[in-house]
Amino acid sequence: MPRESLIIRTLVELADNLVDHFDVIDLLSLLSDRCVEALDVDAAGVMLGSPGGELQFVASSSESMRVLELFQIQTNEGPCVDCYHSGVPVVNVALGESNGRWPRFTPRAIAHGFHSVHSLPLRLRGRTIGALNLFRTSQGAMGDEDVAAAQGLAHVATIAILQHRALLDANTLNEQLDYALTSRIVIEQAKGIITESTHCGMDQAFGRLRAHSRNHNLGLTGVATAIVAGTLSANDLDEPK
Repeated sequence: MPRESLIIRTLVELADNLVDHFDVIDLLSLLSDRCVEALDVDAAGVMLGSPGGELQFVASSSESMRVLELFQIQTNEGPCVDCYHSGVPVVNVALGESNGRWPRFTPRAIAHGFHSVHSLPLRLRGRTIGALNLFRTSQGAMGDEDVAAAQGLAHVATIAILQHRALLDANTLNEQLDYALTSRIVIEQAKGIITESTHCGMDQAFGRLRAHSRNHNLGLTGVATAIVAGTLSANDLDEPK
């Protein structure tokens, strides 16, 4: 599918969450995947701030990205942390030339094969609720059009999340956040089961979860829960196309 068509399709799918059944994991997994498909990046991930302001990992396009996102949270260091706290984009940082900006994060990211990073705020009217991380295996600047497209996708996702939160009272919002974090745990458990049952890697296991979810119009968390509960066999999951 042409790049422009894929971006438009993604915008429509993100906007659907303004009126359709809302699942923040599905929404931000879609955002991560489509950034990799449509833009000049090799991995993408999303973090959200909790009501208390702490960053939480929510979605990523690959296992390496997930590991690096969690490492940023653990060390309180990296492009996503800076972007979230400042509300300012971190764009076109060559890790080999970062001059000690992130002394713990930089060598870890390079060890995973990434050499340039970008982080864009999930921000609306002065309020930053998270950040979108974009990593590339090569150095060199990401084009202005790709940066603008990524920020546009992040903006629509932010509107969807804030619109949903506006409909919830404080107690329900906290329950929704707890649900999102619990969903991540269930998804990781399901990935482990799929990996053990089918002898595939973690990225392939997550790919099968996503493919089955989309092909059968089911929530990602629901499919993962069925795998963990044993009501759906890992061997019966759809293969990614």
